[in-house]
Amino acid sequence: MSERKVEVKSHDNKWFNKYEKEKKKINNIYKDILVDIHHIGSTAIPNIKAKPVIDILVVVEDINKVDQYDNLMQELGYEPKGEFGIENRRFFQKGGNYRSHHVHIFEKGDQEIKKHLNFRDYLRAHPAKAKQYSKLKESLAEQYPYNIDKYIEGKNDFIQEIDREAAQWAAEDKL
Repeated sequence: MSERKVEVKSHDNKWFNKYEKEKKKINNIYKDILVDIHHIGSTAIPNIKAKPVIDILVVVEDINKVDQYDNLMQELGYEPKGEFGIENRRFFQKGGNYRSHHVHIFEKGDQEIKKHLNFRDYLRAHPAKAKQYSKLKESLAEQYPYNIDKYIEGKNDFIQEIDREAAQWAAEDKL
């Protein structure tokens, strides 16, 4: 198995179209339990660099029913990974070492949903902070081109800071 290179690329407007195309396919699979589908992650934030992997957040009525659709997700090229480190999530990867899509499925009401959406929306609304994040990712990809764990670890503190700011921002926005 070849090592996966950590690459961040300039924002590509095609990412939104790739998301929309995949959203339709996923909607057809989970339509009986589906609540909503969202484009998340860096490819959903304009003008920042990102690993060219489309992250999709799927919200369902009952997380326990998701596994019965694994064979249909496999037909689309996804590898089911179970919870994959986050309790009450179902995670799917498409593309092996050349990943193109990640699907994160949570049950309606799970706090992870709000966290992901707040992060995306906060960075969309705060372009200077988004640029800071973009520069950090670019620097880490250069520093750790073949060490995804170090790349992720290097982003951790900044992401936690954004999560706190985004939660506060979202709470103030709803006042």
